[in-house]
Amino acid sequence: MERVEALEVISPGPLSTIQDLGRYGLGRYGVPPSGALDPFSLRVANLLVGNREEEACIETTLMGLKVRALTDLVIAITGGDLQPYLNDAPSKMWRSLIIRKGDLLHFKAIKAGCRSYLAMRGGISLDSVLGSKSTNLISGFGGYLGRPLRKGDVLCSAPPFAHLNSKIKALDPNRIPVYAKEWVMRIIGGPQDADFTPESRAVLVESLFEVTPTSDRTGIRLSGPPIHKREGIDESIISEGVVPGSIQIPGDAQPIIILVETVTGGYRKIATVIGADIPLLGQMKPGDRVRFRVVSMEEALFALRETEQILKTLLL
Repeated sequence: MERVEALEVISPGPLSTIQDLGRYGLGRYGVPPSGALDPFSLRVANLLVGNREEEACIETTLMGLKVRALTDLVIAITGGDLQPYLNDAPSKMWRSLIIRKGDLLHFKAIKAGCRSYLAMRGGISLDSVLGSKSTNLISGFGGYLGRPLRKGDVLCSAPPFAHLNSKIKALDPNRIPVYAKEWVMRIIGGPQDADFTPESRAVLVESLFEVTPTSDRTGIRLSGPPIHKREGIDESIISEGVVPGSIQIPGDAQPIIILVETVTGGYRKIATVIGADIPLLGQMKPGDRVRFRVVSMEEALFALRETEQILKTLLL
């Protein structure tokens, strides 16, 4: 397949990786899904430039990514507002843009959220590993040589020239997520919520927790009032499969929200963040605070359908 050199990394920032929607169905082999921590933003970015929604993008964290266009490109930037600048002017987000050969795109600093997604028409030309282009940082495979992007890396893409006159697309401003420093995450109970006292379950939904600096793509570690299991039961359980959004309680009684680089866990899960709110987890950063609100399964499904409806509007 024909491809062209599209972007050169001038500076990668603290952490920039290639991610798509992940490699699911391999947990029994110990392979985590990886993929975008904010899949909604990745899907929107791809749809705005005319890609399939599961195509790989650059996921950049906090600030500092700087890339140079090596050819004319159609791009879109979504997710957290890391103050993207195109050359010397602020760049618009949540819409498609045309950038020209030699243009510099730079993410200056956090304004809201934590991670931005950069998609380009034609996608990123990399081989899939186990069905995905996503970078697995722990095991060192997928993405760009199995590692974060570095200065001097060059990303290739399918030739974009036929699409440079395409209609500019944008997400309805009323549909753009709002990223705050204090979050409310909707949860459903289980799978081991019965192993916690009613008082402990009340602590989870009545308290304010803070995101700690030890959080990463494996999980979000929280600090707050302790959540204790029932007396007389073992400290841990036999390791079992976990899904992103699971809230497990380890021995220190401080919650950990599982993310995309984990497939098993040996601690009890008191609750699970609903699917519609999973993308917001990817925008939480150290120092942010979070509350939890219990919802019914019906509410969780309705929220997920609403999210999917937003994405369908971009297919028109």
